[in-house]
Amino acid sequence: MSTRHTRWQRSGADEHNAAYEEARAALLLGQMVHDRRIELAMTQADLAERAGMTQPQLSRLESGGATPTVPLLARLAAALDAELDIVFRPHNSVAA
Repeated sequence: MSTRHTRWQRSGADEHNAAYEEARAALLLGQMVHDRRIELAMTQADLAERAGMTQPQLSRLESGGATPTVPLLARLAAALDAELDIVFRPHNSVAA
């Protein structure tokens, strides 16, 4: 009899890929916030205050450890003197 216990079956690669993409997006977003903050010569405390959050929250976001809500992204954009641009693009789209 060769019945396999469901616990022993490999978890799907799709789950791992989705988690990887989420982590990658969080890291990229954090890097963008960090880069713009440095460009403006602001400390984390300065930006956090302007965005209505705490410095530890901003630190987590910049390191990719937090996923912000859309309202928080809007506050961050305003605090960074930047525009928030959220776009849905089809996969494999060619830039015009």
